[in-house]
Amino acid sequence: MPTLKTLSILQIGAAPEGTQETLNKILSYEDQIIASQSDILVMPEAILGGYPKGESFGTQLGFRTESGREIYKNYFENALDISGPEIDSLCGLSARANTSIVAGIIEKSGSTLYCTAIFIDPKNGLIDKHRKLMPTGSERLIWGQGDGSTLPVVDTNAGKAGAAICWENYMPLLRTAMYSKGIEIWCAPTVDARPVWQSTMQHIALEGRCFVVSACQYQPSPEKLGLTVENWPAKEALITGGSVIIGPLGEKLAGPLLNEEGLISATVDLDDIARARYDLDVVGHYARPDIFQLSVNETPRQSVTTFTESDD
Repeated sequence: MPTLKTLSILQIGAAPEGTQETLNKILSYEDQIIASQSDILVMPEAILGGYPKGESFGTQLGFRTESGREIYKNYFENALDISGPEIDSLCGLSARANTSIVAGIIEKSGSTLYCTAIFIDPKNGLIDKHRKLMPTGSERLIWGQGDGSTLPVVDTNAGKAGAAICWENYMPLLRTAMYSKGIEIWCAPTVDARPVWQSTMQHIALEGRCFVVSACQYQPSPEKLGLTVENWPAKEALITGGSVIIGPLGEKLAGPLLNEEGLISATVDLDDIARARYDLDVVGHYARPDIFQLSVNETPRQSVTTFTESDD
């Protein structure tokens, strides 16, 4: 099989007008995506559904406001059903561009929202998903916790790919679980635009000896978006981007892309993974299972289980 693969990132921001307008923005890049001949295209965290940076949803310790409940209702209405038309549109883009897609969405399941990464195959459509295990800080107000049943590493046009969303990348046991599945393309949808994020991505590439593809949103200033964000300078970008592609020895291959939207790509050789793991394989020859072991529970977590007693 060919080992040369093209990895790409679409760095854009969720549109304040809502999910449909964001989807339109994604589709406006179709010609560029096709021209890039990407084997995998990664999009940022919560790109469909939105990341409501700076929003408190009217919550303080011990009480919620009615106006905050209304804001949450509107956010809930912009979230996606996993079988909805927006997913179908991304599947169509994947098929037309012949590229695997990993994209961050806000998933609606019953009355709960999840920060989710979806995996789309150009021939088979939606093939899997990963729900963020640990929403960070105030994210816990609006998103549920994923469980171990959505920790896939899937075959894509670019190789074996998995996803860790934003600060999940700081969970060392999660990283170890993903490395154990033979991940080759580490996808990191995020909204973390801090300079130190680049160091985190380089560390994961070096630790896992894999390619890292980190897609960050770019959001211009509240003034340009026509928004008012509490305690945020009106002229300062909400999220500055920083999408980056890194090789298995920590070298930056594309990006970071800062302060603008755009598509970035890098053509890589998957054989570089074997070369890099020659002297470090953290779940193989560099592990010490006689001292350290990790147990991972991948059973679905359900609050209600219904059964009927048999007549026997």
